[in-house]
Amino acid sequence: MSMLTGTLNQYIQFVEHVYRTAQGDILSRLLSLRDEHIANKNLRSSDIASLVEGNCISPLDEIIISHLLCVKALCVKDYTEAYYHQSACVASVVKLLQIQREENWSLPLMYTVCLDLRLVAQKAETCSPQSNGKILEKAAESLLACFRVCAADNRSSDSDTKRLGMLSLVNQLLKVYFRINKLHLCKPLIRAIDSSPFKDLFPLAQQITYRYFVGRKAMFDSDYRLADEFLSFAFENCHRKSNKNKRLILTYLVPVKMLLGFMPAKHLLEKYDLMQFWDLVSVVKNGDLRGIDRVMEQHELFFIRAGIYLIVEKLKISAYRNLFRKVYLSEKNHLIDIASFQAALQLMGQDDVDSDETQCIVANLIFDGKIKGYISYQHKKVVVSKQNAFPPLSSLY
Repeated sequence: MSMLTGTLNQYIQFVEHVYRTAQGDILSRLLSLRDEHIANKNLRSSDIASLVEGNCISPLDEIIISHLLCVKALCVKDYTEAYYHQSACVASVVKLLQIQREENWSLPLMYTVCLDLRLVAQKAETCSPQSNGKILEKAAESLLACFRVCAADNRSSDSDTKRLGMLSLVNQLLKVYFRINKLHLCKPLIRAIDSSPFKDLFPLAQQITYRYFVGRKAMFDSDYRLADEFLSFAFENCHRKSNKNKRLILTYLVPVKMLLGFMPAKHLLEKYDLMQFWDLVSVVKNGDLRGIDRVMEQHELFFIRAGIYLIVEKLKISAYRNLFRKVYLSEKNHLIDIASFQAALQLMGQDDVDSDETQCIVANLIFDGKIKGYISYQHKKVVVSKQNAFPPLSSLY
């Protein structure tokens, strides 16, 4: 039967047959908002509920009704109504999962309805700016209901435990929390996955998505080592033809690498159209503070849209360190006048910096471990270590 031309009764019978024969992947397609069957006008009856009820077992009947009502709402672009019905669909899938105590073949259905819920919620949010994230927040509660059912399955069998569905849900939740800027809500989800005995059994694609988001969170938490590890895993394991995804990962991995003292190769940035970072490389290396301000202003929109403006701005600290290292190398002495550092800052465009501000910058670099030494305030000198006075940035985090 063609899902594009079949009657509503044929559709219901086919869905029920697929359900009774436990064909999870086909069932998920028949209840997906991204499948071709949603274009079938026969499925948009004016009285869907009465036609489905009594002809289908529960809670499958509730799932079908909610799905078809959602399809109807989407056809007239009523995204708020569509969200309401898709949310009801997810709630009915939760009931289904709870009934199926000893099996997990319906996990593909759960993945599909949860992904559709997030996408519809995003549409509804866009059409209702006054919502200010509330629709997506409610959607996250629905996703959490599925997550709790999966997490509560304590059977040890690898093949039929619902815990195998946890990472897919966590990824959906991470996408929501990043979108509504509620990153603190990610912590319990991350703990749940990191402590899961199944964490290495999740599909690689799901692991890549998870590492990408956890790497981004680590970056915002200033845990650059962890960010580097997770984002590098995501980049290295991302499909080589997925240029769009690789570029997205690099947008966060590159500034993390730069903060750790590793500068990206030009050919890599050219390949993924991220030359904004190449403009930063030379100015950071040379301690060109005026140049950093220029690059930040030139590419301000890109950095803000990516949410990395404040992270990139931290590269100024590396530039200060590199500039002061040049002063140290030119003086060839472990005793350096504060005035020498001040002159270097003024040479780089910071004309109004005074001795006290210079000492403050040096003190912060010493505190961060970027300079090994101390300030002799009496003599207005910086006394640096005779060995490894400016440790490599890669050794500091």
